[in-house]
Amino acid sequence: MNLKDTTLYKFLIVLLAIASIPALFGGVMEPDGALYASMSKNIILFKDWFNLYGRGADWLDKPHLTFWISAASFKIFGISSFAYKLPSFLFGLLGAGYLYRLAKDIYDEKTGLISAVIFLSALHIITSTFDVRAEIYITTFTLASIYHYYKAHQNSFWHLVAGSFFAACAILIKGIFVLIPVFAGFIIYWLFTEQYQELIKPKWYIAILLIFVFITPELYSLYTQFDLHPEKIVFERTGVSGLKFFFWDSQFGRFFNNGPIKGKGDISFFLHTTLWAFLPWSVLFYTAVVNLFKKKNRIALAPESIMIWASAAVTFLIFSLSKFQLPHYILIIFPQFSIITALYLRKLSSKGIKTFFMIQNIIFILVIALLSALAYFFGFENPYLIIGILIVVFVLAFLLFKGILLETVIARSVFLSIGLMIFLFVFFYPALLKYQSGMQAGNWLKQNYPTAKPAVLNYIDAFSFDFYAPGEVKYLHNYSDLDRSKHLKDLVVYIPEQELAKLKSEYHAEILKSFEYFHTTKLTGKFLNAKTRPQVLEHFYLVKIH
Repeated sequence: MNLKDTTLYKFLIVLLAIASIPALFGGVMEPDGALYASMSKNIILFKDWFNLYGRGADWLDKPHLTFWISAASFKIFGISSFAYKLPSFLFGLLGAGYLYRLAKDIYDEKTGLISAVIFLSALHIITSTFDVRAEIYITTFTLASIYHYYKAHQNSFWHLVAGSFFAACAILIKGIFVLIPVFAGFIIYWLFTEQYQELIKPKWYIAILLIFVFITPELYSLYTQFDLHPEKIVFERTGVSGLKFFFWDSQFGRFFNNGPIKGKGDISFFLHTTLWAFLPWSVLFYTAVVNLFKKKNRIALAPESIMIWASAAVTFLIFSLSKFQLPHYILIIFPQFSIITALYLRKLSSKGIKTFFMIQNIIFILVIALLSALAYFFGFENPYLIIGILIVVFVLAFLLFKGILLETVIARSVFLSIGLMIFLFVFFYPALLKYQSGMQAGNWLKQNYPTAKPAVLNYIDAFSFDFYAPGEVKYLHNYSDLDRSKHLKDLVVYIPEQELAKLKSEYHAEILKSFEYFHTTKLTGKFLNAKTRPQVLEHFYLVKIH
């Protein structure tokens, strides 16, 4: 394909955006996506934008903005998975736009375009397009803040305001720790380039003040929901301060593992997570990082590169030292990873291009082979159609893009990501979600019994049922709760199989329908193989209480 290189990269960006669209029409996955969707649904049902409710109780963990964005979309488009996913999809594209602008302003247009291509085609960005997570919003807001502060560094007051606004938005998604990827790069850049005067310029203190002004809606919400009501039971105790949790426990408490939400840290966790999460670019990225240790390679780049490297390095180090770690945290610094990889690609010698030409081709072949094997063993209705589509993508990539060229390496890698998108969004995720029983039960109830009063008995993690079932879902934590609710007309409870015998023995219970269940984010070989899948499936039931 003979296109001017910048035109080619724009074409690839458009292809990636189009290939992402089918994700908008899939279901919402448990746990986080469905939980956040159900909480956003509650905002609309209760007409309450300041108090967050999840699992039938006051909820204190993430700040409000994720839920406000989703609820606003529900207000416009109605409560649906499409309305929930659309903002995340659009913000992902906005993030790619800011990435392009930042890299273009520091380096040049070609670097900006390649960075955007790498970002949009990275595996964890692809999966997060379907499995909506707050990290997409954080990534875009932190990147937008960095861009506007970079422009403010060149003396523009309105960029200072915009930078503070987006920094505040990032805080309202995740908490104050997001200021680390925003400011760490600037501070280290100023120190390394001896711009010490920047550290005492009033405008940066005004920027911090503006951030606190912009986060006041969150502080008000937390204060009114929790600090004004110390009698509320949160984290199995009373007297919990929402403001203290926001400023300390949710961030430093997780880092030091002394807050109410704990984890187990592994200093190498994000090293091996990046290896798969940043595919098909991870080998190139790690090579680029090693390359940065050579002084001659650093000298050749713009001084502002320090800002990019430092932001990524400090954030990566803090994540690695933290005791609470989840794979999607790393998304926040994928824009920096993308720029570092793009810069390395731009300066590759013909010998280097040849090496990575072979590596990327091997990755392409291995991934297509793995997906084809999965298509065969999973038990799809038309496995050979899926394998055929994957082969077509493979053949097109190798027919359209030939020669040992940088453009070929990039374009073939993008086509691999597009093949992966088609496989995941069109075939795999829809088939997988047939085993997300809460979603299936909620949809069945909505279609067949829309007047039902849905409830969950003795099962706290019914996130997708909560979202998809009609109206408000009540959480019954024990049989005493059920006794108090059984008088409700059309009461239908969603229960795990182990509760069925007791329910039938003590109540006049009618089984409406059963559903197969598997924890869809913890896949195993036995589940992926259609022949052994029945061995690992659980069952849930919709039961009408008369």
